[in-house]
Amino acid sequence: MSQLKGRITDDMKSAMRAKDSERLGTIRLLLAALKQKEVDERIELDAAAVVAVIDRLLKQRKDSVAAFEQAGRTDLADKEKAEAAVLAVYLPERLDADAIAAEVHAIVAELGAAGPGDMGKVMGAAKARLAGKADMGQVSAAVKAALAG
Repeated sequence: MSQLKGRITDDMKSAMRAKDSERLGTIRLLLAALKQKEVDERIELDAAAVVAVIDRLLKQRKDSVAAFEQAGRTDLADKEKAEAAVLAVYLPERLDADAIAAEVHAIVAELGAAGPGDMGKVMGAAKARLAGKADMGQVSAAVKAALAG
């Protein structure tokens, strides 16, 4: 079991003891998603795969918040924001925009990418290197900027 997954399990136990039902529910949801991925792919998840699952769940929460706020359901939006806050604790520290741009420029230089046609190749390398460390939307924007100029 990865160290991160062990930490999540320990946090679930402490949320149970503290009778923190909101936090407990979110952590159980995360553990269920991790277990589902392990069962589906018949593997044991490493830390990078755990971070990828957390990223996916966070993106779902952000999309839900936007939809609920647009519909005027602040109660549901607040619930999704609370779940996102619990999930975000398990992600490694995120890179800022300057660090993302620097990484992308290094990848572009390594691959010898020249223009927008190399977007897929650069994004593939960027996803491998920056998974869990950066928001992929920001990475995509940085890759577009690097390949355009």
